[in-house]
Amino acid sequence: MSRLRKRKIVTAILLVALGCVVAELEVTELVITKSAWGAEPTPQKATADSKFSKSGQYKKFTRALISMIATGEVDEAIQEYERRKEKTPDDLECLFGLAVAHAHRKELDKANEYAKMAVEAGLPIGRFHAGPRNLTGSLTDSPGFQKLSAKYPGELIHGPMVGAVSETTAKIWVRTVSEVPVKVVVSANVEMQNPVSSQTASTSADNDFTAVVNLSGLRPKTRYFYQVWIDDKQVGSKPASFSTFPTSGKASNFQIIFGGGSGYVPEHERMWDTMAKHDVTAFLALGDNVYVDRPELSETQRYCYYRRQSRLEYRRFVASCPVFSIWDDHDFGTNDCLGSPGTDDIPWKMPVWRVFKENWANPSYGGGEETPGVWYDVSIGDVDFIMLDCRFYRHDPRGEKQTMLGPVQKKWLLDRLSKSTATFKVIASSVPWTPLVKGKGEGSPDTWDGYPREREEVFSFIEENRIEGVFLMSADRHRSDAYKIERPNCYPLYEASSSKLTNKHTHGLIDHSLFGYNKQCSFGLLRFNTKKSDPELTYDVVNIENEVIHTLKVKRSELNFAR
Repeated sequence: MSRLRKRKIVTAILLVALGCVVAELEVTELVITKSAWGAEPTPQKATADSKFSKSGQYKKFTRALISMIATGEVDEAIQEYERRKEKTPDDLECLFGLAVAHAHRKELDKANEYAKMAVEAGLPIGRFHAGPRNLTGSLTDSPGFQKLSAKYPGELIHGPMVGAVSETTAKIWVRTVSEVPVKVVVSANVEMQNPVSSQTASTSADNDFTAVVNLSGLRPKTRYFYQVWIDDKQVGSKPASFSTFPTSGKASNFQIIFGGGSGYVPEHERMWDTMAKHDVTAFLALGDNVYVDRPELSETQRYCYYRRQSRLEYRRFVASCPVFSIWDDHDFGTNDCLGSPGTDDIPWKMPVWRVFKENWANPSYGGGEETPGVWYDVSIGDVDFIMLDCRFYRHDPRGEKQTMLGPVQKKWLLDRLSKSTATFKVIASSVPWTPLVKGKGEGSPDTWDGYPREREEVFSFIEENRIEGVFLMSADRHRSDAYKIERPNCYPLYEASSSKLTNKHTHGLIDHSLFGYNKQCSFGLLRFNTKKSDPELTYDVVNIENEVIHTLKVKRSELNFAR
């Protein structure tokens, strides 16, 4: 590991492709980390991230400054915020950060001034209530802020978000200002006739003021309307809605959206509205969902979740579309990071997992406290989705015991495949399955290329047990692709990959893909019709303008051994 000791770097680099100028950056004891393939991510000083990203990515710039405040480099953070503010006076994240930084210095008059400017410019006041609360507490407790807050009453900060839907159940997730009781009233009628109330849950400081309300006794394939009640007060005047899944095991016709690479880019947040235009049964978030990259700093992790969860576009989408999530490197650790065999051998692993759980409403999280992770499965009609955790137990790929999944999850995956009677069995990985899709020439150790023995073990298991109807799904690369993996003793394994939901950064196209797209942000739309005599799935690449760019259609007969 090398270090650059304190020095002032004065530069004016015009990043034409990204439209960003970096100037007069003072970097203190910049830590240049070695490749992650020898060890787990090394905790870094906040200034290690305060290169403010030579890529000019907004998500990194604002994340870096919050990290600096959290680690005590408040003066440096204020200087950089002020530089940004000179160029973009109405930048909401800069106004938020300046309020937080001055509050951290107990300069509450200035903090309240910036908070007022931010809220009047359009930042939801809930951002300050959410925090991170150890950074904003002195501000939100001040008389000046309480006076401002009185103009924007209400307990709900984030949500509602629909998750863990099945044919008869659902979960509704919320975050509130304080610890309060929460319940959900549901009806199959938009007029909310004959409503049924859930049991009451309570938001808790131990869970970052979130609560998950469980709904049960629902009917399959039915649209339900719901209203959230917080502290015995109805939130909003109009109900939101979601649909339960088709009956498990029955032929069905439905569509889902999937993708990753959703870093916070304000001009691309309209993607959530584009996605909402599609009547989909679920959204599968396949990792790099908020780009934390600071596993040792809970403040940075939470900040990254809060800025996304506060966007109205996102809130509209998740209030009506059931969300199922897994993570990848940027949500778990740092770029291309490893995990480890155990649960406590890296100090930040369990805290990061708990923060992840606070911010989603998945059906389950690996094997719980005993064997934590983010893997689980979900069935929609006669299609099974097997969601993998490709980070928590990942070993060094150069070692003899190389594994991406770990023994418990791998056993679960193979068992789930062998017992599935679904027409289609979709295995969702946060990183690509197909060889040579990252980098040039040699395969990347960060994808399944780094774990060829384990990949072959999974593929050979499919062949040896004659498991039909397997389809692969992945994310990670900042583009949307389709691939076809030819196998000597099996039907071809098709892969749909998409990971540029909102990201600005783009990866180049791959020659051996069936098709690829990287000109604009995009998502994957998977349409299933198992009611046909030869069931089929269709993969569309749809861009942020809601244009269908590419289409791949795969019939069930193509995924049989006897062809």
